[in-house]
Amino acid sequence: MKNESKNRKVKLEECRALLLDISLVPNVSDIREWIPDPAVGYSVRGVYDLLTIGDASQMDTPLELVWHHQVSLKVSVFAWRLIQDRLPTKANLAIRGVTPADDIFCDSGCGHVETAAHLFLLCPTFASLWQQVRDWIGFLGVDCNIIADHLEQFTHMSGVGKAKRSFLQFIWLLCSWVIWNERNNRLFNNSVTIVPHLLDKIKLLSLGWLKAKKVMFVCGTQSVTPQFPVLKISLNKSYIRVFIIKECHISSLKIA
Repeated sequence: MKNESKNRKVKLEECRALLLDISLVPNVSDIREWIPDPAVGYSVRGVYDLLTIGDASQMDTPLELVWHHQVSLKVSVFAWRLIQDRLPTKANLAIRGVTPADDIFCDSGCGHVETAAHLFLLCPTFASLWQQVRDWIGFLGVDCNIIADHLEQFTHMSGVGKAKRSFLQFIWLLCSWVIWNERNNRLFNNSVTIVPHLLDKIKLLSLGWLKAKKVMFVCGTQSVTPQFPVLKISLNKSYIRVFIIKECHISSLKIA
C-alpha cells in the first residue's frame, strides 16, 4: 500500500509539472488541434507521412531552398540574388545610375517598370508561365507577389512528402532560370520565345539537368505513338516518376 501511494504521488507531481506552462482562459472553449497539419487536421495518412517522411513543421527558409543538389551552382547563386533582389533588373540599374531613368520598362511590352517581382510574378507574359507549369505537373495554386513567399508556397504546395518538395523546388529554380534567360534574350539578342515554348524548354532542361546528375533511367516496354516527345510527371508519396515519351517508347525516371 505504501508503494502504491508513493507511485500515485509521483504521477501527481508529473501531471502538475506538465500543467505548469498551461494557462486557463475563462469563457473560452477547449479545442483539439493536430499540430503537423492544423488546416486539414488529424488523418491516418497524415500520421503515416509524419512517421515515414519526417516533421512537416521543419520547413526550409527561402535562402536555404535556393540550394539543390540537382541544380548547378550558377543557378543557385542566381536564385540567391533573386531572393535578395540583387539581380541587374532595369529598376535596380536605374537606381544605381547605370542606365537612364527612362529605360526601366519590362521587355515584354506590358508597360510596367521591370522590378524582380514584376518580371517573375506579375508580368502578364512571363508570370503566366507559372500556371502552365502547375498544369503540367498537375497542381492547383495561385501566385503571390513576393518572390521569397512564392518559392516557399510553390515548394510546399504538395504537402509534406520529401521527394515532392525536392522536385517542386527543382522546378521552381529551373522556371526562374528560364524566365531570366528569356528576358536577357529579348533585351540583348532581340529574340522572342513564346510562353508555350518556354514550357517545352523547362521540360527538356529538367530532363537534361537530371541526367547530368546521373539519375538512373530505366527503359520500359510500353509502346506509344505520340506526334511529339512528351514529358509527363507522376507524383507519389515517397518519390517522383518522370515519363519521357519519345520514339514510341516510354522511359521512366525515379527520383527518390
